[in-house]
Parts: sequence; structure tokens; C-alpha cells
Amino acid sequence: MTPVPTSPPVAPTRSERLDELPFTSKHRRLLAGSGIGWALDALDVGLLSFVIAQLMTVWSDQAGQLAWVASAGFAGMAIGAAVGGSLADRLGRKTVFALTLLLYGLATGLSALSWSVGVLLVLRFVVGLGLGSELPVASTLVSEFSPRRIRGRVVVLLEAFWAVGSIGAALVGYLVIPTSDDGWRWALLIGAAPALYAVFVRLRMPESVRFLESKGRHDEAERTVRGFEQAAGVAAPTVAAEEARVVEKPVRASVGRLFGAGMARRTVAIWVVWFMTNFSYYGAFVWLPSLLVAAGFPLVRSFGYVLIITLAQLPGYAASAWLIEKWGRRGTLATFLLGSAVAAVFFGFGAVSGSVAQILVAGMALSFFNLGAWGALYAVTPELYPTPLRGTGAGWAAGVGRIASIAAPLSVPPLIALGGPPTLFVVFGAVFVVGAVAATMLPELRGTRLAE
Repeated sequence: MTPVPTSPPVAPTRSERLDELPFTSKHRRLLAGSGIGWALDALDVGLLSFVIAQLMTVWSDQAGQLAWVASAGFAGMAIGAAVGGSLADRLGRKTVFALTLLLYGLATGLSALSWSVGVLLVLRFVVGLGLGSELPVASTLVSEFSPRRIRGRVVVLLEAFWAVGSIGAALVGYLVIPTSDDGWRWALLIGAAPALYAVFVRLRMPESVRFLESKGRHDEAERTVRGFEQAAGVAAPTVAAEEARVVEKPVRASVGRLFGAGMARRTVAIWVVWFMTNFSYYGAFVWLPSLLVAAGFPLVRSFGYVLIITLAQLPGYAASAWLIEKWGRRGTLATFLLGSAVAAVFFGFGAVSGSVAQILVAGMALSFFNLGAWGALYAVTPELYPTPLRGTGAGWAAGVGRIASIAAPLSVPPLIALGGPPTLFVVFGAVFVVGAVAATMLPELRGTRLAE
């Protein structure tokens, strides 16, 4: 009997090889390297709320203009996120990550020298350009290297570094800013640390394998994958078999392609979630120290309360990281947004009653659920798009969200004037609910491979 010829086994692609690896020391270094940059971002954003609270007193003659300082930074973030995401699809994830860290670190340091609201406003816009670009690029890079079975969890852990930076900001706000009328200047100088860290990031972090392949840089891509395989003790297949399965990808990414076949529904849904989450988060947390001072609490005690509330971010991220691989992305995101809505309403009524217990409990619940939702949001966004569009898709989603973060700080004073903290936080709660509904319209991608 003549034997039936069989085809030789087909080697997996580089992306498939990365997807099936265990979590190694190289993954940990990538997560830590990206995460430290993420924490420094949070330090910068968090410091702004404490800076504004002090400047309301120090620059009392310009107090009415201070809401524009926060919004200027978020305007820069909106532009930076959209442009940075597109640049990441053209120049590389690592390159854009490092350049944006350098840009906003230097601008933050210069902000400490500001002599008026106008100067501070311009510099905060530049800070926003760098900050807005960095966040979606970092989450895209980590997502593309993470093992498939725990990809969502790893990206949530990346986002958890935001809590580390937020806690650092609260500590600086509590320990440094109240020491003198120039405390806010020293705080901003501390926030300039990313300028130094950018050099380390550029030299040590790997470039995305999927990006390298999309640009035809196969030798670099192969060396990077083999480095991760060596760390895991896994043998690599032959290069010849691998190269035969490499598919050239389009180099050009455009915003219009985000609304192409199969993309429009998910793009609209994720843009709504980003918009609503940004509006409520930045509306609440940028003004939180100032709201507590307005409720009659001394400046230092208000900063101490914010520090306690911020600590609840860590368990929020931990819960989200565990649930995102148990419940899936969609269920985790929607649940944490609904929890944020309930906590926001309770916090609003606690702030007006002056009950310290209700302020702390509701504030910690808001911090827990809101930041857990952020972790899930950053995990799901890069998964929605194929490699040539991943940076663009994540960047534009973040950019649309930043439009809400521009409007949110400006909406707080008129909402407070309309009905006080209860009205303000009921509005935030309603916005969270809209975001939760939009989250249910996203595809569930737990355990799937990233689209090529």
C-alpha cells in the first residue's frame, strides 16, 4: 500500500509564539519599565489637583481662571493621544513612548517657574501633548507582548501603576505643598522626573514585534521573539518556516479605517466609554481637594482625606485584574462603571453633609470602582483593532475621551452653583451609567489572539 504523503508541520508565526509563552522575567521588565512611566504620568496628573487647590489661595486674584489650567492640559492630551497613536503605528511604540515622556517631563519642570495663570496654562498644554500620547502607546506595547491567556490581566496591572503615581501625588500634596506658598513649585519640579527616565526607556525596552513585522523588519522581530523564548526556556522553530508565514501588512493607518467593515460599532462604543469615563473621573478627582476645602475642611486635612481615598485605587485594580480573565472584559468594565455611579452619588451627599465617615467610605468606593474600570478600559481598547490600526485606534479613543476631560473641570463650578455637590455627583453618576451601557456593546475578546 502506497503511503499517503503528508504536509510538513507549519511553524507558528512570531505573534503566535509570543501569545503562547509563559510570563517571564522579560515580561516583568517590560511591565515594570512601562509601569514606572505610567506611574510618573499619574504623579503629574494627580499633582495638578493639589496645585490648583493651593493656587486658589496664593493667586486668589486669578482664581476664576484656574479651571482653564486643568482643561488646557486635557486639550493637549486630546491632541497628543490622537497624534501619538498614529505616530506609534508609523514610527514604533517604543520610540513614541520615550519621546513623549521626555516632552511632558521637561514641560512639567518648566511649569514650576510659572508667574501667572496664562504661562501655566500654556505649559500645561505642552505637558498634555506628551502625556496624552504616552498612555495609549504604552498600553498597546504591553498588550502586544503579553501572553494571550493573561493579556487583559497584564494590561490592568500596567494601569495599576497609575495608583502608585496617584498615591505619590497625594503624598507630595500632603507633605510638600502645604509647607510654603511655593510648595506647588517644588511639587511640579518633582513631577519632572520623567525627563530623566525617558533615556532609560528608549535604550532598554523592546520594540513591538507586530510593529516590526508590519514594517518588514523581520530580523529585528525574530531576535526579539527569540529573546523572550530564551527567557522562557522555549526552543524556536526554524526561521525559514517562520518567514514563509509572515504576511505583509499595510503600512498606512488612517482614522477612516476605524469605521471600516466590522469596526464602526466597536469604535463608536469604545469612544462613548472613553468619553464618559474621562468626564466623571477628571471632573471629580481634579477638583476633589478644592471641594473638600470648600466644604469647610482645612487644606492639610483635605489633602489627608484625598490620600486615604487614593489608597483604595490599589484594591480596585487588583479586583479588576482578577475579574477581567474570569468575567471577561465587557462584564468587568460595565460592572465597575455601575459601581462608580453608585459611589459618586453617595459621595456627593456626604460632601454636603460634612460627614467624614461618608466622605471617606464613599470616596474610597468611588476610587475603587472608577480605577478598576480604567484598568479594564485600557485592557480592552488595544484588543479591538488589528496591528496596523492598533496604535491609531487606541490613541483616537483616548483622544475622544480627553475632550470630556477638557469639559469636565469647566463644568464643575456651574454645576456646584446650580445645586452643590449632590447635583454635581448625581451628574457624574448618570454619566457613568451611560458608559456602562456602551460597554455592553463591545465584543468580548477574552482569550482571543490579537488581530493581525
